[in-house]
Amino acid sequence: MGRAFVTDGQWRKTLAVVRSLGEKGIEITVGENTRLATSLFSKYATKRVVYPSPGTKPDAFIDYLLDELKQTSYDVLCPMEEETLLLVAKNKEKISKLTYLLIPDYEKIEFTRNKKNIIKKAWELNISCPKTWFIGHIDEVKRIAKEIEYPVVIKPQVSFGSYGIKRVRNEKELVSKYREVHKIYPLPLIQESIPQKGEAFGVSALFNKNSELRAVFVHKRLKEYPVTGGPSTLRESVKNPKVQEMGLKLLKALDWVGVAMVEFKVDPRDGKPKLMEVNPRFWGSLQLAILSGVDFPYLIYRMAKEGDIKPILDYKIGVRCRWMFPGDFLHFFSNLRRFRWTPGFFNFRTNYDILSLKDPGPIFGRVLSVCSLFSQKEMRRLLCRR
Repeated sequence: MGRAFVTDGQWRKTLAVVRSLGEKGIEITVGENTRLATSLFSKYATKRVVYPSPGTKPDAFIDYLLDELKQTSYDVLCPMEEETLLLVAKNKEKISKLTYLLIPDYEKIEFTRNKKNIIKKAWELNISCPKTWFIGHIDEVKRIAKEIEYPVVIKPQVSFGSYGIKRVRNEKELVSKYREVHKIYPLPLIQESIPQKGEAFGVSALFNKNSELRAVFVHKRLKEYPVTGGPSTLRESVKNPKVQEMGLKLLKALDWVGVAMVEFKVDPRDGKPKLMEVNPRFWGSLQLAILSGVDFPYLIYRMAKEGDIKPILDYKIGVRCRWMFPGDFLHFFSNLRRFRWTPGFFNFRTNYDILSLKDPGPIFGRVLSVCSLFSQKEMRRLLCRR
């Protein structure tokens, strides 16, 4: 029987990994910096550990992780959140001697996290992007504010989730909000806002250590929160050769290793899919890919045991999966078109990220994890970014 260590037990994507591997008889150790974490309540969590915060105590976290990997033989390590991934990547050489680790080098992850780098790389590859302005000095903003068409979006070059993103409707807002974001995230970029009517797609992929494609999956967002752009609360598996080709083209140009997800939004003004961002890690809607037949966590586990696998390039389409609480609740209450939205909120015949009759514990874990908002400053810091 195999073993896997999975970090960041709070998040939906982590639960998807735990359930995927656990259902196949693999022993799972799940870690988080609090006991009130969703995945720690799963019946598939063989061992539950509380470790030092990767965000506030990075050295202590790495020391803990190295000790755990030395004391227990693990077939694979799955770092799930970006902070954790970066720390693990910094220590990739040490950790790779103790377990299987399929991630890019630290420098590659840092390059990919920077939106400016990714947009310039996309331009080189003739991949469409929203019109973007890069700011060299904050004094340039006043001049640019007079020249551009609104609405636009201010985006930090590097940030987590939707944190730091500001939407602006006019020149005055742009100047004031840009300075506000600049104080925290120096010289954010300015990007045209793609109309909400455009469809949004995610291209998820897995590459082996030689940067050869081993799996691909495409999904379409049906709902998201915030409704102006954020994590999907309901999504569906689809085929879209055009966005798939562009997403893989970008990742191959980066010589990618491991998993990543490339996001596109179709501009209804010209019908072109435009690159929004690259997530250099596991993504929140991972459960949908697993349900559709592209079991990314298990594929990585198989690569750890077998060395390599045959590419998985086909999957079921029309499968849907929902992030019910708090995602779809928040979408419903913040959406002025809530009763005209299709599919409707009260259509419960679907799959769920967390809700499961076979493994109900994480439902309670998710509810109880709200307590960590009040008891732990670190969890408030993380959750405010979602």
